[in-house]
Amino acid sequence: MELFGLPLETVYLYTLLISGGLTLFLILFNDVFAGIDGPDFLNPVLIVAFLAVFSASGFIFEKVSSLNELLAAGLSALIGLLIVSFLNIFVLIPLASAEESLSFHESALKGRVGRVLTSVPENGFGEVLIEGNSGSIAKPAASFENEGIPALTRVLIVDVKNGILYVTPYLQIEDIN
Repeated sequence: MELFGLPLETVYLYTLLISGGLTLFLILFNDVFAGIDGPDFLNPVLIVAFLAVFSASGFIFEKVSSLNELLAAGLSALIGLLIVSFLNIFVLIPLASAEESLSFHESALKGRVGRVLTSVPENGFGEVLIEGNSGSIAKPAASFENEGIPALTRVLIVDVKNGILYVTPYLQIEDIN
């Protein structure tokens, strides 16, 4: 069977190549389409993914099976719809509802406990590592009481000014007794 004067295998292959190129384009420039409102099934990623799966499975059916062209196209469309539905339900919808940012406010660091990476000298600066559920961050630090703090000491963040943590050695109640 021919479509547009080309064998059907060639049409599937061209569609696969074009949809693959569009996929790369969408990966790089997806934010351009973020402001376009429309139904979820008109998401450009879903359309291009459907075309890629449809054309790949259609090409494979044409090459290795003796199925009728219409039956192969129907099975390819069914496979494409199934895979794109799973992509939408299990990948795209959870990504859209995920937290948009892992940023933090420096004022939220007050009261947190960290560990000194680079020792903090008297009247100088060192580095403190703060670990959390979303990852670890290292920030410059100075001693709140202008005393030296050796590396690997647990510290309490007392204040944050101009991106610099002011810390003091962290003493738990067991350490005091």
